[in-house]
Amino acid sequence: MSEYTLEHKTAFSLVGYGFTIQADFQDPQALIAEKNEFWQSLKSDGRFEKLKNVAKNELEWSVNEVYQGKPWNYFAVETSKTLADATRIIEFPESEYIVVSGNGVPESLFDELTYRAFGEVLSQITDYAYIGGPNATYRKLNEDGTAYGEFWVPVVKK
Repeated sequence: MSEYTLEHKTAFSLVGYGFTIQADFQDPQALIAEKNEFWQSLKSDGRFEKLKNVAKNELEWSVNEVYQGKPWNYFAVETSKTLADATRIIEFPESEYIVVSGNGVPESLFDELTYRAFGEVLSQITDYAYIGGPNATYRKLNEDGTAYGEFWVPVVKK
């Protein structure tokens, strides 16, 4: 099983651009391809830079959430500013969070950490349960071209 920590996080918000996921969650390659296509569109149309320009730090977030009955993925940042065209402000509850961390290739780190958290850690933990709501992964670029990241998922003690 992957290593993880249990950490208390205060409530926080992220601002992001998102899309409704159409891919089958049982087809990881299609899901990754759909996310990559969306992220490339953010870079090509300038929304990526718009978010980075209002960010209060260098962390880049990928957020997964079921919103209005549909699965969404967002690229988001922490900011105190608003963006009129942002898809939404994503609210995270004050809670205990399972945190899975690691280093890797920036383009694949979000998916690797998400898989480790849901595919390995959460499926084997018996004393905590995912409470639903948004979960998120951040990445921070390292000087050597790799990235450090953490996946945060809110949980409650069973």
